[in-house]
Amino acid sequence: MATITSTTSVSSPALLLENSAPVSSVGGNNDAVLQVIVHPLVLLHVLDHHTRRSDGSGRVIGTLLGRRDGKKVEITNCFAVPHAERGEEVAIGKDFNKQMLGLHLRANRKETVVGWYASAAQGEEGEDSPGLIIETSSLIHDFYSGETEDGDPIHLIVDTRLLEDAITVRAYRCTTLTVQGEALANMFQELSVTLKNSEPETIALHRMVADSSANKNTNNNNTSESDEEPLLVSMEKLYSLLEAASDYVDAVVEGKTPPDAEVGRKISDSLDAVPRIRPDVFDKLFNDSLQDLLMVTYLSNITRTQLSIAEKLNASLGV
Repeated sequence: MATITSTTSVSSPALLLENSAPVSSVGGNNDAVLQVIVHPLVLLHVLDHHTRRSDGSGRVIGTLLGRRDGKKVEITNCFAVPHAERGEEVAIGKDFNKQMLGLHLRANRKETVVGWYASAAQGEEGEDSPGLIIETSSLIHDFYSGETEDGDPIHLIVDTRLLEDAITVRAYRCTTLTVQGEALANMFQELSVTLKNSEPETIALHRMVADSSANKNTNNNNTSESDEEPLLVSMEKLYSLLEAASDYVDAVVEGKTPPDAEVGRKISDSLDAVPRIRPDVFDKLFNDSLQDLLMVTYLSNITRTQLSIAEKLNASLGV
């Protein structure tokens, strides 16, 4: 990974402005971005990247893809980029970013790099969180200034600190404050963020919410448990019948119950119907059969889910 150190010209302190004046009024830039539109796929990817981060990682970063239309930026996709932060130094996987960008552009040439994302920086154990914008944010932002077509990347932050009941999403644009040609600080000013769902995304989200809200702890096993219930009932009934037959035989042997020839013949016929199999072999056969049943149930659930999603997609597309 290429290393960006604090000795570069972009090592100015990072200033954070929230709910301040519109960006277009800062520095007189009338073409500055004022609104950021984010698709849910991007947020899900950032959250997934954050949960899979390596131990000791304070935050994760990645490249944002989308398109710019005047003063609006629509973020439609993203991908993770490996990085490491130590003090005022940042190492970014430039080669990885270049290769991943090439693969994404082959699939969708209309998308371009519009900025970068990050999860909220996590503090060390026992320490407070350092906040949304930290000193190394300026270094990373400078790198993405060279990756975007207009040199004005958007910085999207997904606050994963859970300081509130909901996960907040914020977007920033950076402006360099200079005095007599000398850069003093990088000012990150907050932008308006809007969540936009396309019709296929809405269908998928509704499906996800419905699946997760219906008894979260047991939802994935409800169908398989209902399929296993008849087998469980049959086994319990068989066990009770065996106990009753064993108790009857013991009572006859001990002279507590008069023998009944008809009952004796039925017990004998039932025992003769059972194949002579060693207990270990029987256990293996039973477990194999049970695993086959569970596999069939699992595949049936997958097929049912795929058919349901396909039906909803066909209905939305008018097929």
